Amino acid sequence: MCPILRLLGLWHNESVSEHKPSHAGPASYRPRQHRALSPASAAVACVSAAAVLLFGFESDWGYLPLAVGLIGSWAIDRALGRDVLLICLALALISTISLKADISWGNIALMGAVLSGAVIIPYAISRWVYRDHAVRFPRRIGEPWSKLEWSWLFIVLFLGWLILPRYFISSGVYTNWPAVEAPSEILRLFLGVNAVGIWDELFFICTVFTLLYRHFSFWTANVLTSVIFVSFLWELGYQAWGPVLTIPFALVQAVIFTRTKSLPYTICVHLLFDLIVFLTIVHAHHPGALPIFWY
Repeated sequence: MCPILRLLGLWHNESVSEHKPSHAGPASYRPRQHRALSPASAAVACVSAAAVLLFGFESDWGYLPLAVGLIGSWAIDRALGRDVLLICLALALISTISLKADISWGNIALMGAVLSGAVIIPYAISRWVYRDHAVRFPRRIGEPWSKLEWSWLFIVLFLGWLILPRYFISSGVYTNWPAVEAPSEILRLFLGVNAVGIWDELFFICTVFTLLYRHFSFWTANVLTSVIFVSFLWELGYQAWGPVLTIPFALVQAVIFTRTKSLPYTICVHLLFDLIVFLTIVHAHHPGALPIFWY
């Protein structure tokens, strides 16, 4: 994967100067960089571990490392603690609902409200309480996607077609999603898969990763974020050997976002994968439908 990203100019090189998120705000709250192996990274690792417990194991014990990580971050660096607080508030809110693939309209409304809150609350606090506007949603207006970026979209579509059916069908995890038949059910599954995909980028990349990247190197922030991302996806249904796919996917999405500085492009990459996910789930439940896969 790394050589392909380098070829397309999407690979993140730490030696290349990158524009980090805004450091505006009072001097006492300006972010400072912490090493990958430091008390600060250990504190944030507790928050990532909390996500593993809360979402991966669905255990309330996850609130303990969540609290430890928040308190530790605040004690080590107040600026870090403020940003970790935003992440912890969102994770605590998400943990109040089940992430299982229930596509009833009632659950769609509940899940939509909670996940929206997990993005809106950190954004609102960052912008109007902290007044540093660290959480942003860059659109790169006026700059068209390059030929290399368009090429990556086709590669993503091909990789999804090649890999995802093998994963979903051989592992049996497609049963974590309902067997849709009625047009209304198909529509709800399609909307649900894509809505969560868009939210993933708004929360994990634009919020969690962006906040952590203010305090750590790119790869430290990326790994810490990916642990949270993959834990969420596990409860959502990407189980069995799913992390073999979701971990690289999570890491690469942060690379793409940082290099392109375009949320729409990053979302487009994600939605291409999600399109294949949707088609695979329908095909797996109804093998006679959509005979477009090779596995």
